[in-house]
Amino acid sequence: MRYTQKQSDMQAASPSIFGADFHRFMEIEGHLNRIEIAEELGISLGEVKKLKEKLNRA
Repeated sequence: MRYTQKQSDMQAASPSIFGADFHRFMEIEGHLNRIEIAEELGISLGEVKKLKEKLNRA
């Protein structure tokens, strides 16, 4: 099986998604609104929306 650069980059990346710790996101997702989550994690509102969409698919 071929090992691509994209696979290498994904494995070398930190366990965070969009620059945010996913476990921390799960903890605060039920308590805070999108703006507060974005401020808490230091990410954009669009990234919060993407994380919520991914969470709902899982």
